[in-house]
Amino acid sequence: MEVKLKGLTIRDLVKDYKDHAEEGISGYDGRLDIRPPYQREFVYNDKQREAVIDTVTKGFPLNVMYWAVRDNGDFEIIDGQQRTISICQFINSDFSYKDRYFHNLSDDEQEKILNYELTIYECSGTDSEKLEWFKTINIAGEELTDQELRNAVYHGSWVTDAKRYFSKNSCPAYQIGGRYLNGSAIRQDYLETVIKWISGNQIEDYMGKNQHKENAQDLWVYFTNIIEWVESVFSKYRKEMKGLSWGEFYNKYKSIGFNSEEIEERVSNLYEDLEIKNNKGIYQYILTGDSKYLNLRTFEDHVKKSIYEKQKNKCAHCKKEFPFNQMHADHIKPWSLGGKTEPNNCQILCQSCNAKKSDNY
Repeated sequence: MEVKLKGLTIRDLVKDYKDHAEEGISGYDGRLDIRPPYQREFVYNDKQREAVIDTVTKGFPLNVMYWAVRDNGDFEIIDGQQRTISICQFINSDFSYKDRYFHNLSDDEQEKILNYELTIYECSGTDSEKLEWFKTINIAGEELTDQELRNAVYHGSWVTDAKRYFSKNSCPAYQIGGRYLNGSAIRQDYLETVIKWISGNQIEDYMGKNQHKENAQDLWVYFTNIIEWVESVFSKYRKEMKGLSWGEFYNKYKSIGFNSEEIEERVSNLYEDLEIKNNKGIYQYILTGDSKYLNLRTFEDHVKKSIYEKQKNKCAHCKKEFPFNQMHADHIKPWSLGGKTEPNNCQILCQSCNAKKSDNY
């Protein structure tokens, strides 16, 4: 790849700046693609954005930016998108700096900013070389997530459409299912999660197969089906439902006919059960029947030692003697049958007998 130094003023950079929403962002008299298909969304917070303007107004050097030269002589940003958008938005009076918008500044203050010279390297090469360069230099101070890198590798019509559904603030996925998902849409957490669900965690393979499809409608329909299924099974939303692997549950249990009224009654009762230490696990337990997700209360050490001594260091079932560190505290009456974690419901079993009993419940 050939690299050449270029000097450019902010005045030239922001000429004919346009934010086309879904279609992209351009500047430099329409010759600069500020957000090419492989680039991330704008993720700078107010503090980071203002730091860029602070650097410019003080005349300090801003970090080097990299542009790729296209075959027609136009450009696309490889590195510097966040700084470029920050500058363009300020000049466009989209936000204020120290309580003043650009249009509030005096003529000489405006001229100083517009005449500020940026340091830019023009990079010429193939698409794969540009993409590799982009991945190598990353984005100033903001490490790319795995999914952002995947979006770069598999950029095309499918990724563009998928990002429309899953990758914007207040995107459709957030509106119908944000309360069930962890992470940030704009950092591609939503998109990564749903692709993981639909592909069985074969994200790269799925994106590779779909890269040149016209749209991501199948992925969106899959996600809406998940949310509809969740809300039909669990009629009442609770905060512990956020971040669970709903897609995996949907894949496995969607064909089972659940009674939502009966399930709500069970969930409500489980929330009131003081034996349960992990309310988030209630939903896995309802679907799988495995109580390990509930993190049930365990007997305290002093109770275990007291019962161990009462049993004369012997297992309550096989009657053989074992060291204390090889014994397990067990509920005589299991939790599933209403047993409580109380001293009068505790027995000490050896590892073998405890495993046999667990297999029977």
